[in-house]
Amino acid sequence: MKFYEFLSPERLPVPTPENVIDEMGRCHFGTFVGEFERMDFHKAKKPTTLPNFMNRTRLTEWEAAEINFDEFVLLTAVCDMFYAATSLTILYDKRTKTCRSWQEILIPHTKAVIANNLLRGSKTFADKKVKVSFVNNFEKGEARVSGCCSDNKSGKIKYNVHLTRVSKPSVVVIPFDDNRPLYSQKDLFSAEGYIEIDGKRYYSSAESTGIIDDHKGYYPRRSHYDWVTTLGKTDIGGKKEFFGFNLTRNQSIDHDRYNENLIWFEGNATRLTPVVFEHKHEKLWHIAADYGMVDIYFDIGDEFKLCLPAKIIEFDYHITFGELRGFVRDPDGKKYIIDGMTGIGEDKTLLF
Repeated sequence: MKFYEFLSPERLPVPTPENVIDEMGRCHFGTFVGEFERMDFHKAKKPTTLPNFMNRTRLTEWEAAEINFDEFVLLTAVCDMFYAATSLTILYDKRTKTCRSWQEILIPHTKAVIANNLLRGSKTFADKKVKVSFVNNFEKGEARVSGCCSDNKSGKIKYNVHLTRVSKPSVVVIPFDDNRPLYSQKDLFSAEGYIEIDGKRYYSSAESTGIIDDHKGYYPRRSHYDWVTTLGKTDIGGKKEFFGFNLTRNQSIDHDRYNENLIWFEGNATRLTPVVFEHKHEKLWHIAADYGMVDIYFDIGDEFKLCLPAKIIEFDYHITFGELRGFVRDPDGKKYIIDGMTGIGEDKTLLF
């Protein structure tokens, strides 16, 4: 079965405008071929119910990386939610199925810097206790992710990884309301470098892989999304090749036309139909797509949790790590078995 007829035209990449916001304050929505030069989200006209001069107070921004080594999965991020920012590093040991984590809350939020775009050496960084740095040169298909931190509970970690793009990017701008944008760019990279844990250094291999997730948007005050990804190498036509996918269910007003679901291949990427997440229990998720393009089980080994129940502000945030089983299909109907590949996911509910 071929799936082209089920993929909306808005899921096909088109040339990227210079600025995500036009002269009238309207946002460009859709799927795009590459990086935005300018992302003046603060100039959007009425993205929320607040006056325009308060746009910055509702804008969430982050840059994150997932890096898959033979022994470990590293997730590191800098996030700015205006009222506070955070730097976060999580290490998942695939051998023991356990996590270590280092997190720092940064107040004021200006202690974290989020790059304006992903071009010409732009930088995202936090340089306090949990140091995280991104240097972006996506016009060359390159980036560098580095950082270090330590505490008595999780020990010491240091990492420095150079990333080289191996696939086509995922660049989407999704409407959460009439002019309420959520922008996301995710790219698949080969990874070369090291992760050092408590003084012992582990080096990348030929199969080491990375993803950078650049993200800016106006989330509703009450919001929720589920996400799962994989990255690595798999057998394609008798040859080990880089491969990955990205699957998300968020508050898009039209999931058929506006989502970020895709498969990464070496030198190419293909789109997927909308997916639905079912949390069968805390250690098992099921992710399925309309028309049978995706059918995946996610067996969770361990997770990072941030839970803050409150009346005014609430966080229920789970970053999960484990193994996947099942399959994805490309638009031609070809099936790719992903049994045993690394899974990274999020289950995030916010009242903010």
